[in-house]
Amino acid sequence: MNTSILHHDIQEFIIQNTGADVTKLALQKNPFPETDWILILNQIEARSKAKEKLPTWFTAENIIYPSKISVEQTSSEKTAAYKASLISGESFIDLTGGFGVDDYYFSKKFKSITHCEINEELSAIVTHNFKQLKVENCTFYAGDSIHLLEKTNHRFDWIYIDPSRRNDSKGKVFMLKDCLPNVPELLNYYFEKSDSVLIKTAPLLDISAGLSELKNVKNIHIIALENEVKELLFEIHKNYSGEITLKTANILKEKTETFEFVLGSETSFPSYGLPLKYLYEPNSAIMKSGGFDEVSIAFQIDKLHKHSHLYTSEDLIDFPGRKFEIQKIIPYNKNEMKNKLANKQANITTRNFPETVENIRKKWKIKNGGNLYCFFTTDVKDNKIVLICTKII
Repeated sequence: MNTSILHHDIQEFIIQNTGADVTKLALQKNPFPETDWILILNQIEARSKAKEKLPTWFTAENIIYPSKISVEQTSSEKTAAYKASLISGESFIDLTGGFGVDDYYFSKKFKSITHCEINEELSAIVTHNFKQLKVENCTFYAGDSIHLLEKTNHRFDWIYIDPSRRNDSKGKVFMLKDCLPNVPELLNYYFEKSDSVLIKTAPLLDISAGLSELKNVKNIHIIALENEVKELLFEIHKNYSGEITLKTANILKEKTETFEFVLGSETSFPSYGLPLKYLYEPNSAIMKSGGFDEVSIAFQIDKLHKHSHLYTSEDLIDFPGRKFEIQKIIPYNKNEMKNKLANKQANITTRNFPETVENIRKKWKIKNGGNLYCFFTTDVKDNKIVLICTKII
């Protein structure tokens, strides 16, 4: 870790140029010839990325950043804070610590935490930053976390793992066994060190594929930020064999939308109906969960079609997703489209519909944007329809 970038003048330069075009800066002469210019530029670029994502780091003094890519790949503070709200205890170990954003928040929920990072330079950066952030209950281990587990007799309340995909697994179906560490293979060993394991995975992991590789799963958390799924969490407890609950969270600026259901518990059935006054589109976390029937049952609203994943009601309800008031319902045919939508401006969404948004825009010359929201979908009678709506804020 190069600490020369902590020099007061260099830090001032980094702060003053945060948000600047780094490619233009790179053409300038290095004002600090004793420090690597590329290193300074990397700090500027990474700090710029951290402004919205990592405000605690951004506003702290003398923070050292890893590469811009590492900052892009790390958890945001909002998702880290949500994860930390799920568990607590005496001792916690993160086997894949990275830049330490998750651990900063876990440190508020555990008496002691251990941050393991195989990259020695990154481990040194996190050690330095945690001192700046006044985190005093964290121990740092630079090296392969399995070696630390082998050396200690301590049992932890929680083990946390964020496995990374191996380079040679590109293009293949994403499976946990293709990651490092190989959690399915090591799970029994982890249970020798803790009764509770929390596994973070990328959002592209198929939930059923994850369940096929893991055992003792109690909860699966699907976390979205501003309606974009960011990560999945598999919560595993030694010897657990009960029902599995899927818990979704969509973290928004003003609130967090939550919805949960038990996997495979079909005690009742969804209801279907034609479009009524209001239309609902579930948030991305619910869409990822696959709990489409459960939404209809829980909120007592009709699904438009088995495969449309849109819902309707006569009275407006509080719903975890987007809400619309339906202004017109038209059949999808040439005459109706020419009279009602051709050459106009609208936001278009397709659900269970044979044409793409791009084709629809091109075919009917519909410009993007405006206050109209059009859903091209299939109703319960298998008719292709267009719902012309206004959005409810």
